[in-house]
Amino acid sequence: MVNDNKKKAWVIAADMGYGHQRTAYPLRDFAFGGKVINANNYGGIPKKDKKFWAQSRVLYEFISRFKRIPIFGDILFSVLDRFQKIMSYYPRRDLSMPNFTLLNIHRFIKRGWGRDLIERLGKNPLPIVSTFFTPAFMAEELKYPNEVYCVVCDADINRTWVSVEPKKSKIKYFAPCTWVRDRLKLYGVKPENIFLTGYPLPQENLGKNLEILKEDLRYRLINLDPSKRYRKTYEPLVRGTLGKLPEKSNHPLTIMFSIGGAGAQKEICLKAINSLAYKIKKNQLRFIISIGVKEELIKYFADNIKSLKLDGWVHVISAIRTNEYFNAFNEALRETDVLWTKPSELSFYAGLGIPIIIAPTIGSQEDFNKKWLLHIGAGIFQENPIFANQWFYDYLNSGDFAEAAMQGFMEIEKMGAQNIEKIIEQQQNE
Repeated sequence: MVNDNKKKAWVIAADMGYGHQRTAYPLRDFAFGGKVINANNYGGIPKKDKKFWAQSRVLYEFISRFKRIPIFGDILFSVLDRFQKIMSYYPRRDLSMPNFTLLNIHRFIKRGWGRDLIERLGKNPLPIVSTFFTPAFMAEELKYPNEVYCVVCDADINRTWVSVEPKKSKIKYFAPCTWVRDRLKLYGVKPENIFLTGYPLPQENLGKNLEILKEDLRYRLINLDPSKRYRKTYEPLVRGTLGKLPEKSNHPLTIMFSIGGAGAQKEICLKAINSLAYKIKKNQLRFIISIGVKEELIKYFADNIKSLKLDGWVHVISAIRTNEYFNAFNEALRETDVLWTKPSELSFYAGLGIPIIIAPTIGSQEDFNKKWLLHIGAGIFQENPIFANQWFYDYLNSGDFAEAAMQGFMEIEKMGAQNIEKIIEQQQNE
């Protein structure tokens, strides 16, 4: 995306689920040395810092898994989720007052959490681009001698993303959508520190002038609109945007179910596979299970789908390293027709022209991601996965999936990574 001789940046993520790392992945070519730094797991990280980060991650994954337990899980989760709750947008009011979680984060930073990381980066003080708010706070607290940017990876955010004193803060934000832009203003961020860029989508799924994305979407629409209902109604839009569609698709009808980093949706995925097994066995449907780097999930599905004898039409995506997983995931997306996932950062992948089946949410931010997906028409509610063989084909034959695919393609900004790089380069040259 950029020439090696151009100024680059320190791109920082955090290994807390896949969201922050996935957001940083499309920016890797802009990262110094071509590598993204994980703030909680870099070479030479002090033991006390690594331990503190690890405790936070364990708590996150525990809560995500515990939520599945009837009654008690929901009660505990609702209590803990209050600390990350996003306030209603209306009525518009001043929401700049810091919350308990934010004050606690800053307390630990003042005690030295993150000092080692920022001091290391300060030896070559390139701009910092962080997909998690904590490293941005660390850099500001230690008066890092260059610009500090924060990339938001949800359609709305809670108060914890913004500094304790937002009017004085110099952190600059890259907003993936107008909802985030407007929310940041309510939190007190100065308008000149907010850039509406869109979410950074992977270049390998876009291509130059979006030619890869458009080619994939042309084939996808053939599978998503078998009765041609959508195409008959919106033929001028489809032809004007994508050109002439091919006679047939280059791949079978394909669902990808993406399981989050905590593995909290594995039971839903298994129920869906069992429900759709007949279509899969008839080679009428391909099902991809995207499980990331969790070895226990590989075993879980190996044990539970073995008896179905699905003969390769159920495919598992996994890897040892996160970057390898993202690469395999993005490649598989090119021949994916429907993405079934909880509304995480993957909500923005609807911009690739892939309709989202919205699995149950985990956390306040995912509630807002779901609301945003439905608002733009790119997502469809998950019905009971036990009856997926019924409702999935109702949505398919009615053209609803095809409509959601086109809505995501039309409504979501796709050049987020390029916009981010351009803004950083412009500001460094000023």
